[in-house]
Amino acid sequence: MLTNLNSMEGQEDLRIVEHLDMQKLPESVQQMISLASTPEEQDIILMATLAAASACVPNLYFRYGPTGKKYYANLQCFILAAAASGKGIANQALEMVRVIDEQYPLLVAGDSTLAAWYKALEERGGCGYMHESEGSVITDIWKTSAANYNTALRKAAEHEAISRNRCTGSSEIKNPRLSMLLTGTFGQYKALVPSVENGYFSRLLTVVICDTHPFDKRYVSSKGGQSAIPRIVGQRLLRTYESLMNVGEREWSLTEAQKERLGEHLETEYGTLIGLLGDNFHSAVVRMAVQIERIAMILTTMRQSPSISSESNSDTPIFCSDSDYTTAELIGNRLLLHMAAAYRLIDGDKQDVVPEIKPLDQRRILFEQLKLEYSNRELISEALSQGVSRATILRWNERWIEEGLVMRTHHGLYKKVA
Repeated sequence: MLTNLNSMEGQEDLRIVEHLDMQKLPESVQQMISLASTPEEQDIILMATLAAASACVPNLYFRYGPTGKKYYANLQCFILAAAASGKGIANQALEMVRVIDEQYPLLVAGDSTLAAWYKALEERGGCGYMHESEGSVITDIWKTSAANYNTALRKAAEHEAISRNRCTGSSEIKNPRLSMLLTGTFGQYKALVPSVENGYFSRLLTVVICDTHPFDKRYVSSKGGQSAIPRIVGQRLLRTYESLMNVGEREWSLTEAQKERLGEHLETEYGTLIGLLGDNFHSAVVRMAVQIERIAMILTTMRQSPSISSESNSDTPIFCSDSDYTTAELIGNRLLLHMAAAYRLIDGDKQDVVPEIKPLDQRRILFEQLKLEYSNRELISEALSQGVSRATILRWNERWIEEGLVMRTHHGLYKKVA
């Protein structure tokens, strides 16, 4: 939960995988995460896996909003990181999609003019996956057409028609379904998202990686078992892709209880973020509901692959499990903190990613939330409910004691100092 958010003191407070129950993740996701050697790499490969897998879920949709608009699984994500931060591991997710692309073209090059990009997407029926791990590759293209790319990607994120009109003729992609994973520096990110008021900011999932790590000698060794994982996962996705392509469109849905929980979550918890960051962050908060549903649908598909499309009654929606909804909600919670960090970077017009990112004063507000007297158990319970790990809250509590804000009355019992 996001109520009473405090200050983030570096990457530890932005971690995603650390807050998840690994056993509740689909086996394929667990296997991809096993390729990582640091917490930051874990977060990168998790989001890269979800973004890549989202391109491999054709014909599955959910309805959202008062009009019942159809949304598909497609995620667009930017890994915002400095050099030597481990973002290269995102390329492992690309290998999953290559397995499918060998038989069913999905890959769309980012290193292309907008016209060539549009043509490639059009040739793939409006569906595709764009993956660029070197921000410099696309920066030169965006110097001249960033605004146009921004508009096209924003429309694709909402499955709104993308059209072009040239002397040679006009055409339209009526229902674009583009998934995307980009990695790059802040300068490259800023070329695509020039301001927090820009409509694409709230539609582009952003993961901010601050920390860098020393050279890892394991990369000079040969570990064939790990390199095989993406293709193994890709083979599973290929079977799912083919199965879903053969049955036509199929509805996926949250249960009524899950929909109510998501609505309450937005109203009571995410409102805190808007209050702290301002109205410009409102759209990111609201659109996270769609992203959470997309993530839940991807988890459902990867867990049930390929049996998800073999159910006899195709008119009956496939319902999300409580486990997948909870996991998706937790990921959404953490992603909002990352987007808040990116929001502050854009708002402050920084020129590079810096480790001193403090998007929210989580520690202070969590402290204010605690009762005058509290136990160790109450402290940990409140922290976990807000997405703060046990290790982090215990460290914060010791700091409160050192700062004279709290005194230890008995073993495991504390009292705030007036």
